[in-house]
This record gives sequence, C-alpha cells and structure tokens, in this order.
Amino acid sequence: MIDQLCAQVDGARMMGWLTELARWVKLSGTPEEAESLAYVKAQLDGFGYRTRVLEHDAYISLPGAASAVVDGVALKSITHSMAVSSPPGGLSAPLVYVGEGSEAEFAAIDARGKIVLAEGIASPAVALRASRAGALGQLHISPHEHLHEMCLSPVWGSPAPETQSMLPSTVVVTISQADGEAVKAKLEAGAAPHVVLHAEVHTGWRRTPILEAEIGEPDAPFILFSGHHDTWYFGVMDNGAANVTMLEVARLLAARRGEWKRGLRLCFWSGHSHGRYSGSAWYADHHWAELDARCAVHVNVDSTGGKGFSVLGEAGTASELAALAAEAVPAQTGQAHKGKRIGRAGDESFWGIGVPAMYMAMSQQPAGGAKMRHSLGWWWHTPDDLLDKIDPDNLVRDTRVYVHTIARLLTDAVLPLDYAAHLAQLRAQLVPLPGTEAALAALDALLARVEAATPDDAALMRLSRALVPLDYTTGDRFSHDPALPQSPWPVLDPLRRLAAAEAGSDAAKLLAVAAQRARNRVLHALGEAGRAIG
Repeated sequence: MIDQLCAQVDGARMMGWLTELARWVKLSGTPEEAESLAYVKAQLDGFGYRTRVLEHDAYISLPGAASAVVDGVALKSITHSMAVSSPPGGLSAPLVYVGEGSEAEFAAIDARGKIVLAEGIASPAVALRASRAGALGQLHISPHEHLHEMCLSPVWGSPAPETQSMLPSTVVVTISQADGEAVKAKLEAGAAPHVVLHAEVHTGWRRTPILEAEIGEPDAPFILFSGHHDTWYFGVMDNGAANVTMLEVARLLAARRGEWKRGLRLCFWSGHSHGRYSGSAWYADHHWAELDARCAVHVNVDSTGGKGFSVLGEAGTASELAALAAEAVPAQTGQAHKGKRIGRAGDESFWGIGVPAMYMAMSQQPAGGAKMRHSLGWWWHTPDDLLDKIDPDNLVRDTRVYVHTIARLLTDAVLPLDYAAHLAQLRAQLVPLPGTEAALAALDALLARVEAATPDDAALMRLSRALVPLDYTTGDRFSHDPALPQSPWPVLDPLRRLAAAEAGSDAAKLLAVAAQRARNRVLHALGEAGRAIG
C-alpha cells in the first residue's frame, strides 16, 4: 500500500497549487494571509476533511523600512521582527566590534550605550546578549550579499509577564558582507565611524488564524501533521512548498482512510515567522488536555523541494521514531537517515505535553558553495524565494517521504514508537553524571520491562507523556522553554553543571540543590513510565 501511495505523488498537481500560493505575501494576521489560507481550506474541504479556522490574539512583529548610515553614506539594510524602532532622527552611538556575539565576546567589551557590530545573521541569542549588556543597537554583517529576514524574540510564542523582559531592547539593522567588511576595516584602522541606525518595526497584538483539518473519530488518537503558512515575502519554498506537501499527503491518504487505525489532523500555523511560533504555542496551550489525551505523534514539514537540495537524511527525529525515519528516508530517496536530533526550532511546541516529534526540513543543499543557515539556499527569508527556487522532482521526492512516514503512523497496528531506543539514549546521558545511581537502576529495570512488553497505543502514549519532556524540555509540561539552543536532555543540565563545579565549593553546594531536583524529576518520570507499561 505504501509503495503504491508514494508512486501516486503528483508533481504537476502540487506545482499547480504552489503557483496559486505564490500569488500572496502572507504576513501574519494580514488579509492576504487569510485569502491564501482560504484557498488551502477549499482544497482540504474537497478531500473530505472537517476544516475550521481558529482565530486568536498573538504578539506579532512586522519589520518596516530601515537603513544604516555610516559616515554619511546610507547602506542597503533591513531591520528585524521583534527589534525596537529607532527614535526620531535615528539611533547614533559609538560602534564596538563584538565578533559573532558569543557570551565570551560580550564579556570582553563594554557594550553599554553603544551599537555592537556583529558577524552573521541576526539571531535571538545575540539580541538577548546585546540587550542584557546594555547595548542600544546592533549592526549585523550578513555572511554574503543577501539580507535575511529574522525574528529576534527568544520567547517561544507570545510573551507572558514573566517572559516579556526577554524581548529585544535594541535597534537592529543588517547590512551586506561587503558593506560590513568596509565598516569593520574602519574600526580596525582606529577610526570611529559615525553610525546612525534607522528602523521601523510594527509590533503588537493581532488576530491571527490557524487552519485545522481532520479525519478521524472525535475521541480517538490522531497524528498531528503541521507546517506554517505565514511567509516572508512570497515565501514559495518557505513555506509554500511544504503547504502543498501537506495537501498532497492529505489527498492521497484520505483515499485510503478505511485502512487507518488512528486519525489525521493537519494544522497550518500563522505567527511562525513574525511571532516566534505564536500559533503552535497558542494551540498547545489552549488544546492542552485534548493533545495530552489524543495526540500520538507530531510530524512537522518545512521548505520541501528546494533547488539543489541533494542532501537528505539530516531531518531531525526523536530517538523513539528514528527507526521509522530510517525506513522511510532511504526507501524514497536512496539516502540513509542519520538519526539527527531535532533542534529547538520550527513549530515544535508540543514536547512539554509529551508528544514525540519527527522531521522539519527534509532536504538541504550540500556543504560548501553559496549555502547559509540551515542550508536552505541563499534565497531563504529574502524576496527571491520564488517559484524558480523549486525543483519539481525534489518536491515529489520529499513529499514521498512524508507520505511513507504518515501512512505507517496511520495504518500500523501499533504505533511505531521504540522506547527501548529512547531509554538507551537517556542511559548514555546519565552514565557520566555523578549521583545518578538510583536513576540508572530504575532506568535499567524499566528498559528490561519495555523490551519484554508488547504495549498498545494507549501504553505507548503514556510512555511518551512521561519521557518526551525529559528529552526536549527543562521539565515543565505547561510552559515553553526559550527559543534558544538547548542541550540534549536539558533536564539534566543541573547535573552537568554540578559535575563541572569545584567539589566542596559554595558554587557546588548551590548547584547540588538544583541537581537533586533534576534527579527527582528523572526518577519520577521513570516511575510514571513504569506505570504506563503496567
């Protein structure tokens, strides 16, 4: 059945849909986004899905005009989502070089009251460091001539009172590599270039939509298949191509719904690009109980079918789903899947609930050449993300992987979740850490039971609720960790910090308090997992 379905992926049909979606600039909360989403909804209605559009308030930031004026010369520039607007007349302050903007590089300079000159694409991490260091502005040097739109909020989803202070407090402008090198050369020569940053950023609460489409019984488990609909500019690859991948998966699988063992729900998010995943975070918060009870697996899709995207097998996957990816990716592409860990990005808003996840970007460009962040092409987050950046054959290839994967998730007699592999990964993390003997003993006992058991879907979902939050969160099932780089199994970070501290020091004694709580969290989760096995 799977081979037949994959062979039916229709590239011409998908390119037809994509040509329609390429008509709209889909900024979050705008009428054009709503029109485009209505087109997608009409297709899903025609496939027999129950559809609805949910609207909610989200904290959205849309960049406007920007310029960097250096010694009287205006440079080609953009500003960024969630940065602050410049004051009347622009922001002028001394310029100081901060390299790539690491914590160590900020610690080595006095950024107070200054504009920092930073290498690379603007990011939430650098914006947070600059804000906390007292900088007034950031001038970023692109890694090439292209200027990439970015959302600089490190807050996952819309801010709450306890996270609002993390939002950037700086004016942020990006210039090209050539212009940036010229500015940097002036600093290196001992000059003090006069820099004025101008930026308009329109930030505030907006009504934004989520399109939900479902086939399945109202109270039965379902697979969540999601991707964002909002775009920078026309966003044909990111994320129009992924939207048509979702449509084609929905079309083909709906025709075989009689074989499904569980339901399928598709969600098209707004607020991904301009609200730091505000749509999926809102959905997780406002559908928490339903997702906890019914959502078995989350499959995410982003930027399929890119031109020159010849590298596959890098798509991130939870360890309990790695075997499924290791089957689907080579079967449809001829390349091995490497079992790469999912990064803290995309619309992965459901780990706290305990929903295992797989994929995001399926394919990418090879290393070297004109590549850039995430290897998604020089046109990523630029006005050049247009139809000519799509390779129809690559779009078919990537979509076949999703058809294969979701067909199995829907039709396997039991969910293909391998929690023995998950626990083996946790064990490898625990072994080098001090004071984990009790956790290792509990884990080994649980692993033996998992390997001997034949759990059903309900037991596997209870295992997920206990173990997934350990793997991908700091442990709070009801909130969202920041949109910043994260360690594997971040719940173990207090134990890692204690292991690195000087034994007997006051710092070690402080860290021991948090480490004990981390041990308790792990032991509790392992106990909950044991009860799930029965």
